[in-house]
Amino acid sequence: MSSSTKIINRSSQVITCKAAVAWGPGKELVIEEVEVSPPQPNEIRIKVVCTSLCRSDVTAWQSQAIPIFPRIFGHEASGIVESVGQGVTEFQEGDHVLTLFTGECMTCRHCLSSQSNMCQVLGLERKGVMHSDQKTRFSIRGEPVFHYCAVSSFSEYTVVHSGCAVKVRPDVPLDKLCLFSCGVAAGLGAAWKVADISKQSTVVIFGLGTVGLSVALGAKLRGASQIIGVDINPDKFEKARLFGITDVVNPADHEEPINQVIKRMTSGGADYAFECVGDTGTVTTALLSCCDGWGLTVTLGVPKVDPEVKAHYGLLLSGRTLKGTLIGGWKPKSDIPKLVDMYIRKEIPVDQFITHNLQFEDINKAFNLMIDGNCLRCVIHMPK
Repeated sequence: MSSSTKIINRSSQVITCKAAVAWGPGKELVIEEVEVSPPQPNEIRIKVVCTSLCRSDVTAWQSQAIPIFPRIFGHEASGIVESVGQGVTEFQEGDHVLTLFTGECMTCRHCLSSQSNMCQVLGLERKGVMHSDQKTRFSIRGEPVFHYCAVSSFSEYTVVHSGCAVKVRPDVPLDKLCLFSCGVAAGLGAAWKVADISKQSTVVIFGLGTVGLSVALGAKLRGASQIIGVDINPDKFEKARLFGITDVVNPADHEEPINQVIKRMTSGGADYAFECVGDTGTVTTALLSCCDGWGLTVTLGVPKVDPEVKAHYGLLLSGRTLKGTLIGGWKPKSDIPKLVDMYIRKEIPVDQFITHNLQFEDINKAFNLMIDGNCLRCVIHMPK
């Protein structure tokens, strides 16, 4: 090695890059120059390649209940490891990864149990900081910028805990894989892992966004005989049939309660009902739409208001079950690679969920498309 050669330790350097910063609830995102701190122990810094917009990003951005701003949203992302912090052995520079909004430490009680994916160390982060030290890795002119779900992928570079990322094969397109970070995985897991849909069963799905259609795809692949999609936007119905929906219902077309419509269509109630709207009133409707004895309702949505579910106790005494799930019950680091393998084998048509591809500077257009109900998943391509 010549005397002029310098070895640059990138893991100790601050990076300045562009990020889409939200300065207040519902305010248009602003592309700002931000400083991204080096990865701390057990963390990795990622160059984001692609990130998709999830409904929960929009919900949190609009919410005034917990005003954590300025903030960088985004949690469905794929990228390349730029540097690693002290103690990280699982990743190295150049690895292709998916970010995980809820992690897996591999050692806590829940990670060691086959009954749960609710990691006690790296669970859903709600305060806008990192799990390890309760601090942020972003700043603008020395002032902190907060995280979202400890991921914040609407930035050219981001820092995550090594337990909140999973390595993927380098030969798989990152612009498709980012969907497995949340929505598609959540819907498939709800159908396969949480509900364990059986062949020839009847299914009703409330909400035909990406999560709802992922449930439909999972039900179709399991051989369900009837898959009913319920949505107030009829523009979604034609595409929904591509994912396995056999019947569609628009509540606006019926004067009677929608659960009565579903009961009539399914000869007494569906075997499985899924709430994918983010509305606790719809949870009750889904529960009412199930059959007595074994009807199972799974709720996946994140409510904007009124977080309490209300239901008559008789629904439970009659044998119905209500379950909730986060990311479809998958243990993210352990299970998401299996879904990637299924995609490689062309068993999961992820491409069909992508309705728009936009450049990073058009990120506000992605928010508008989601709010207007004109897209399933919009993949945002970061500058190369």
